[in-house]
Amino acid sequence: MMKMIKTVSLLLLLACTGQLFAAPEGWSPLLEPTELNTILSRSDEVRVITVTGDYAAGHIPGSVHAPYSSFRGPQTNAGQLPAMDSLIAVVQQLGIAADTPVAIVHQGNSDVDMGASTRVYWTLKSLGVQDLAVLNGGFAAWLAAGLPVSTDVTAVAASDFVPVWSEQYTVHTAEVEQLVANNTARLIDGRPASFFEGSQATAARAGTIKGADNLSFASFFNQTSMKPSGELSSILQAASVSDEQLTVAFCNTGQMGSINWFVMSELQGMDNVKLYAESIVEWAQSPDRPMDNEP
Repeated sequence: MMKMIKTVSLLLLLACTGQLFAAPEGWSPLLEPTELNTILSRSDEVRVITVTGDYAAGHIPGSVHAPYSSFRGPQTNAGQLPAMDSLIAVVQQLGIAADTPVAIVHQGNSDVDMGASTRVYWTLKSLGVQDLAVLNGGFAAWLAAGLPVSTDVTAVAASDFVPVWSEQYTVHTAEVEQLVANNTARLIDGRPASFFEGSQATAARAGTIKGADNLSFASFFNQTSMKPSGELSSILQAASVSDEQLTVAFCNTGQMGSINWFVMSELQGMDNVKLYAESIVEWAQSPDRPMDNEP
């Protein structure tokens, strides 16, 4: 009898903390427009957030405006995270709790625009939000599918969720310095080849982090939508990307790199992959940090 009481008490505790919460039927980290529309027609628990594009001109009905800039760092290095109290305020204002299913929507006008969604996905996952999804092709794909559009501003009740940041999916500059010095990680530069090769730059120094390999985020796309899972697997296999050692994704300011992280971690199930959010813009600020392909 006492054992049964303890079991019931544990189940109640798990329910209160959201650990028994199940994602909506059909949920996955990457949703096609018709899949998201079906989920929304069956559930009012999903929080849809629009991170890029003209929200006032039209958005998915019920979507909440969540400007990408509110998840980004200062102008000197947008890859940095905002202060934790700012992130907590954003999450609470969006009515998000740990067990709130969140679908993240970008405008979808380019492949790189999807990086806004994957970067927000990575941020919310690091904050402990359990069920997250990115809309494949963004709002443009939603429009192309002929799905409903609204111009109404959606207001939601604030949550009291106080997230705690997890370092499970991130590395910082000091850690990358050690990884480079000891050659103990696979560094994947997600930028186009011109940046990797040093012929184009937006940072203080051109080139890439010493020892890095190049796998452009664009290779995962058919125009503005992500390729099927089997093709993604083939791309990673051709690049000899595996879970055998720590893999660190990076770019200029963590946007393109977050696409690579999303593909490896969330779509291909790699456990040993992290994002260097501050990326080249921060790395290149010090002349002492080693780089390859520097003119």
